[in-house]
Amino acid sequence: MWFTMVVTPQAPSPLRLSLACESAMLERFLKAEAMALWAVRASQLQNVPANVYTFLRRHEADECKHLAQFETLLGHRSTTRERLPSVPRQWPALAVQLFGYEALGLEFALLLAELRPDLSTILDDERRHVGFFEREIGKILSGDRAIAIQAIASARAWWRKLPRTLDRYLGDPVFDSFRPALTDSILAAIQRRLVQVGLLDA
Repeated sequence: MWFTMVVTPQAPSPLRLSLACESAMLERFLKAEAMALWAVRASQLQNVPANVYTFLRRHEADECKHLAQFETLLGHRSTTRERLPSVPRQWPALAVQLFGYEALGLEFALLLAELRPDLSTILDDERRHVGFFEREIGKILSGDRAIAIQAIASARAWWRKLPRTLDRYLGDPVFDSFRPALTDSILAAIQRRLVQVGLLDA
Protein backbone atom coordinates (compact mmCIF):
# COMPACT_ATOMS: atom_id res chain seq x y z
CA MET A 1 0.00 0.00 0.00
CA TRP A 2 1.51 3.31 -1.07
CA PHE A 3 -0.82 5.71 0.71
CA THR A 4 -2.73 5.90 3.98
CA MET A 5 -6.48 6.29 3.82
CA VAL A 6 -7.93 8.44 6.57
CA VAL A 7 -11.66 9.02 6.72
CA THR A 8 -13.13 11.31 9.35
CA PRO A 9 -16.83 11.95 10.06
CA GLN A 10 -18.47 14.71 8.04
CA ALA A 11 -18.73 17.89 10.07
CA PRO A 12 -22.13 19.60 10.16
CA SER A 13 -22.50 22.54 7.79
CA PRO A 14 -21.67 25.82 9.58
CA LEU A 15 -24.00 27.76 7.27
CA ARG A 16 -27.69 28.30 7.81
CA LEU A 17 -29.87 29.29 4.89
CA SER A 18 -32.99 31.40 5.34
CA LEU A 19 -36.41 29.86 4.89
CA ALA A 20 -36.70 31.87 1.68
CA CYS A 21 -34.24 29.38 0.15
CA GLU A 22 -36.43 26.35 0.81
CA SER A 23 -38.32 26.28 -2.48
CA ALA A 24 -35.16 26.84 -4.54
CA MET A 25 -33.37 24.11 -2.60
CA LEU A 26 -36.20 21.66 -3.21
CA GLU A 27 -36.14 22.49 -6.92
CA ARG A 28 -32.38 21.98 -6.96
CA PHE A 29 -32.81 18.56 -5.37
CA LEU A 30 -35.52 17.60 -7.84
CA LYS A 31 -33.10 18.21 -10.71
CA ALA A 32 -30.11 16.72 -8.90
CA GLU A 33 -31.92 13.53 -7.92
CA ALA A 34 -33.08 13.04 -11.51
CA MET A 35 -29.52 13.53 -12.74
CA ALA A 36 -28.21 11.12 -10.10
CA LEU A 37 -30.79 8.51 -11.08
CA TRP A 38 -29.78 8.69 -14.74
CA ALA A 39 -26.08 8.54 -13.86
CA VAL A 40 -26.57 5.50 -11.63
CA ARG A 41 -28.52 3.72 -14.36
CA ALA A 42 -25.83 4.54 -16.92
CA SER A 43 -23.14 3.33 -14.51
CA GLN A 44 -24.79 -0.08 -14.24
CA LEU A 45 -24.14 -0.58 -17.96
CA GLN A 46 -20.38 -0.22 -17.48
CA ASN A 47 -17.83 -2.83 -16.46
CA VAL A 48 -17.94 -2.38 -12.69
CA PRO A 49 -17.06 -4.85 -9.90
CA ALA A 50 -19.85 -7.19 -8.85
CA ASN A 51 -20.26 -5.59 -5.40
CA VAL A 52 -20.49 -2.16 -7.02
CA TYR A 53 -23.21 -3.34 -9.40
CA THR A 54 -25.19 -4.69 -6.43
CA PHE A 55 -24.79 -1.38 -4.62
CA LEU A 56 -25.80 0.62 -7.70
CA ARG A 57 -29.05 -1.34 -7.88
CA ARG A 58 -29.84 -0.30 -4.30
CA HIS A 59 -28.61 3.20 -5.06
CA GLU A 60 -31.05 3.44 -7.96
CA ALA A 61 -33.91 2.49 -5.64
CA ASP A 62 -32.83 5.23 -3.20
CA GLU A 63 -32.73 7.83 -5.96
CA CYS A 64 -36.17 6.79 -7.23
CA LYS A 65 -37.55 7.20 -3.72
CA HIS A 66 -35.91 10.60 -3.28
CA LEU A 67 -37.12 11.82 -6.66
CA ALA A 68 -40.69 10.81 -5.86
CA GLN A 69 -40.46 12.70 -2.54
CA PHE A 70 -39.42 15.93 -4.24
CA GLU A 71 -42.00 15.56 -6.99
CA THR A 72 -44.68 15.23 -4.32
CA LEU A 73 -43.37 18.19 -2.32
CA LEU A 74 -43.16 20.46 -5.36
CA GLY A 75 -46.27 19.22 -7.13
CA HIS A 76 -44.67 18.56 -10.48
CA ARG A 77 -42.52 15.93 -12.14
CA SER A 78 -38.87 16.16 -13.07
CA THR A 79 -37.73 16.57 -16.65
CA THR A 80 -37.30 13.28 -18.48
CA ARG A 81 -34.65 12.47 -21.06
CA GLU A 82 -34.52 10.08 -23.98
CA ARG A 83 -30.95 8.89 -23.48
CA LEU A 84 -28.87 8.09 -20.44
CA PRO A 85 -25.91 10.42 -19.86
CA SER A 86 -22.37 9.51 -20.84
CA VAL A 87 -20.28 8.26 -17.95
CA PRO A 88 -16.65 7.04 -17.88
CA ARG A 89 -16.30 3.49 -19.14
CA GLN A 90 -13.26 2.67 -17.00
CA TRP A 91 -14.12 1.87 -13.39
CA PRO A 92 -11.39 4.03 -11.73
CA ALA A 93 -12.60 7.16 -13.53
CA LEU A 94 -16.26 6.26 -12.99
CA ALA A 95 -15.65 5.64 -9.29
CA VAL A 96 -14.10 9.10 -8.95
CA GLN A 97 -17.01 10.76 -10.73
CA LEU A 98 -19.63 8.97 -8.66
CA PHE A 99 -17.75 9.69 -5.45
CA GLY A 100 -17.32 13.35 -6.33
CA TYR A 101 -20.94 14.00 -7.16
CA GLU A 102 -22.14 12.05 -4.13
CA ALA A 103 -19.86 14.19 -1.97
CA LEU A 104 -21.39 17.29 -3.54
CA GLY A 105 -24.86 15.89 -2.94
CA LEU A 106 -23.99 15.29 0.70
CA GLU A 107 -23.06 18.93 1.20
CA PHE A 108 -26.41 20.02 -0.18
CA ALA A 109 -28.21 17.39 1.90
CA LEU A 110 -26.64 18.92 5.01
CA LEU A 111 -28.09 22.28 4.04
CA LEU A 112 -31.45 20.75 3.20
CA ALA A 113 -31.66 18.98 6.56
CA GLU A 114 -31.33 22.35 8.31
CA LEU A 115 -34.25 23.75 6.33
CA ARG A 116 -36.32 20.56 6.37
CA PRO A 117 -35.47 18.23 9.29
CA ASP A 118 -38.31 15.98 8.10
CA LEU A 119 -36.12 15.09 5.11
CA SER A 120 -33.18 13.93 7.22
CA THR A 121 -33.46 10.37 5.85
CA ILE A 122 -32.11 11.75 2.57
CA LEU A 123 -29.05 12.97 4.46
CA ASP A 124 -28.62 9.49 5.95
CA ASP A 125 -28.76 7.95 2.47
CA GLU A 126 -26.25 10.46 1.10
CA ARG A 127 -23.82 9.65 3.91
CA ARG A 128 -24.18 5.96 3.15
CA HIS A 129 -23.57 6.50 -0.56
CA VAL A 130 -20.47 8.60 0.07
CA GLY A 131 -19.13 6.05 2.54
CA PHE A 132 -19.47 3.26 -0.01
CA PHE A 133 -17.56 5.13 -2.70
CA GLU A 134 -14.90 6.20 -0.19
CA ARG A 135 -14.22 2.55 0.48
CA GLU A 136 -14.14 1.73 -3.23
CA ILE A 137 -11.70 4.57 -3.88
CA GLY A 138 -9.57 3.18 -1.08
CA LYS A 139 -9.46 -0.20 -2.83
CA ILE A 140 -8.44 1.43 -6.10
CA LEU A 141 -5.69 3.54 -4.55
CA SER A 142 -4.25 0.63 -2.58
CA GLY A 143 -4.13 -1.64 -5.63
CA ASP A 144 -2.33 -1.44 -8.95
CA ARG A 145 -0.26 1.74 -9.10
CA ALA A 146 -1.10 2.55 -12.73
CA ILE A 147 -4.82 2.28 -12.00
CA ALA A 148 -4.41 4.40 -8.88
CA ILE A 149 -2.63 7.07 -10.92
CA GLN A 150 -5.51 7.00 -13.41
CA ALA A 151 -8.00 7.59 -10.59
CA ILE A 152 -5.95 10.48 -9.20
CA ALA A 153 -5.74 12.10 -12.64
CA SER A 154 -9.52 11.75 -13.01
CA ALA A 155 -10.04 13.33 -9.60
CA ARG A 156 -7.88 16.32 -10.47
CA ALA A 157 -9.79 16.86 -13.71
CA TRP A 158 -13.13 16.60 -11.88
CA TRP A 159 -11.94 18.99 -9.17
CA ARG A 160 -11.01 21.63 -11.76
CA LYS A 161 -14.56 21.53 -13.16
CA LEU A 162 -16.31 21.59 -9.79
CA PRO A 163 -16.45 25.40 -9.31
CA ARG A 164 -18.40 25.81 -12.56
CA THR A 165 -20.73 23.00 -11.57
CA LEU A 166 -21.30 24.62 -8.19
CA ASP A 167 -22.07 27.95 -9.86
CA ARG A 168 -24.89 26.24 -11.76
CA TYR A 169 -26.20 24.57 -8.61
CA LEU A 170 -26.30 27.93 -6.83
CA GLY A 171 -27.58 29.91 -9.79
CA ASP A 172 -30.98 30.83 -8.33
CA PRO A 173 -31.07 34.52 -7.27
CA VAL A 174 -32.37 33.52 -3.84
CA PHE A 175 -28.87 32.25 -3.07
CA ASP A 176 -27.17 35.55 -4.02
CA SER A 177 -26.41 36.70 -0.49
CA PHE A 178 -25.26 33.23 0.55
CA ARG A 179 -23.33 32.27 -2.59
CA PRO A 180 -19.77 33.33 -1.67
CA ALA A 181 -19.87 31.67 1.75
CA LEU A 182 -21.68 28.60 0.41
CA THR A 183 -19.19 28.20 -2.42
CA ASP A 184 -16.18 28.50 -0.13
CA SER A 185 -17.67 26.12 2.46
CA ILE A 186 -18.72 23.42 -0.02
CA LEU A 187 -15.46 23.53 -1.98
CA ALA A 188 -13.44 23.33 1.24
CA ALA A 189 -15.46 20.35 2.52
CA ILE A 190 -15.11 18.42 -0.73
CA GLN A 191 -11.42 19.22 -0.99
CA ARG A 192 -10.89 17.86 2.53
CA ARG A 193 -12.71 14.68 1.58
CA LEU A 194 -10.67 14.21 -1.61
CA VAL A 195 -7.46 14.77 0.34
CA GLN A 196 -8.50 12.35 3.08
CA VAL A 197 -9.09 9.50 0.66
CA GLY A 198 -5.84 10.22 -1.21
CA LEU A 199 -7.15 11.66 -4.48
CA LEU A 200 -5.70 15.14 -3.96
CA ASP A 201 -2.53 16.35 -2.28
CA ALA A 202 -2.95 18.17 1.01
